[in-house]
Amino acid sequence: MASASLIHAHCYYSPRLSCNHRNGTHSPVSSTTLCSSSSSCCSSSSSNHGHGLSFSSGTNNSWRGLKAQAMGTTTTTQGNAASSKGIVNAKNEPDHLLVLVHGIMASPSDWIYVEAELKKRLGRNFLIYASSCNTYTKTFTGIEGAGKRLADEVKQVVKKTESLKRISFLAHSLGGLFARYAIAVLYTPHRLSSGKPDDPTSSKVENSQTECSSRLGMIAGLEPMNFITLATPHLGVRGRKQLPFLFGVPILEKLAPPLAPIIVGRTGSQLFLTDGKPEKPPLLLRMASDCEDGKFISALGTFRCRILYANVSYDHMVGWRTSSIRRESELSKNPPRRSLDGYKHVVDVEYCPPVASDGPHFPPEAAKAKEAAQNAPSMQNTVEYHEIVEEEMIRGLQQLGWKKIDVSFHSAFWPFFAHNNIHVKNEWLHNAGAGVVAHVADTLKHQESTFIAASL
Repeated sequence: MASASLIHAHCYYSPRLSCNHRNGTHSPVSSTTLCSSSSSCCSSSSSNHGHGLSFSSGTNNSWRGLKAQAMGTTTTTQGNAASSKGIVNAKNEPDHLLVLVHGIMASPSDWIYVEAELKKRLGRNFLIYASSCNTYTKTFTGIEGAGKRLADEVKQVVKKTESLKRISFLAHSLGGLFARYAIAVLYTPHRLSSGKPDDPTSSKVENSQTECSSRLGMIAGLEPMNFITLATPHLGVRGRKQLPFLFGVPILEKLAPPLAPIIVGRTGSQLFLTDGKPEKPPLLLRMASDCEDGKFISALGTFRCRILYANVSYDHMVGWRTSSIRRESELSKNPPRRSLDGYKHVVDVEYCPPVASDGPHFPPEAAKAKEAAQNAPSMQNTVEYHEIVEEEMIRGLQQLGWKKIDVSFHSAFWPFFAHNNIHVKNEWLHNAGAGVVAHVADTLKHQESTFIAASL
């Protein structure tokens, strides 16, 4: 087992750290520094980013990863958590909402194992809620429709639970895209609540503003903490081996985009980046920016930690590149295989700090390539279009810091179940992912205890 201990990949980023490439190191940072840093590692965003989406071309930015270091011991949460004011929750009421979002053609039952484990490990201050508004074929109706339904569902939960102060999301596969859209709907810029009597979150917005004066905004009137995705196709599924069950066969990858809308509806065209008119950027590219559809990057930027769990191999639904928001050139040809101590199949933790950018673009050549890909698909124009859009999506999303956690089920009894193993969809078939779920739980626990310690 690798010597790196768990999760304590630093959730507080200091600009003074020297950043090295994936296998590099940096100077140790004490836990005191982690708790007192002025900005969290994952909530740090590039100071010069322009979120808007434009039609001009832009220059590429370098991508630099910072290897996460481990802390020697695990900090545990003792009983009831303190609120962000440092007051102990004496009523045993939950103050941290954790929303679980399932993927395509799925239901809340996918989270039975995860929910039980999280309740056992996290304690009473977490309200763990498995979303049920986008079950089965409802996932075919488009990312924006599912995202709005999820946002409405979260609002109702918040309205019914007065004790809530903080919010986190844990999403699997397509659910990660639903969650990204939903948080843009739920996003309130700091000190800019509507104040309308009929707004179910307005009172929470007002109460929370004084408690998180250093934050960038709120989600559903609560302080955003963790945004975690498991095997989510953040860059869509278009491109070589982005949808692994096509095996990279050119003819299959050519046929998949026009067939996807027939099989999985509007969601299919959005995942293959062929939605909308040629002159309009695809939805996933717009979701890598702040635009008229929503403040997607600003909403993501409010979370203290953004964490990506990605399957290195054996995931037949979502490729490594798209789930970890990496370029092809950034993928290791020999990915690590040794598990971290205590977390079987979790093989690597990397922190990627924000990269300065003026945001994603949709240049004229992209519109032209999109039209060709829609009207006369061929390997040449399809690849050209995807390469342009993928690069722009990465440039938009890398304006924020991300913690990237690689998972490898190469030694599991059923490695080809990797997509469902990663969240233990079925305790008997997919229990190889128990170590991943434990890692997620301890990450949440560590972030919560760090936040509480800093608030006291």
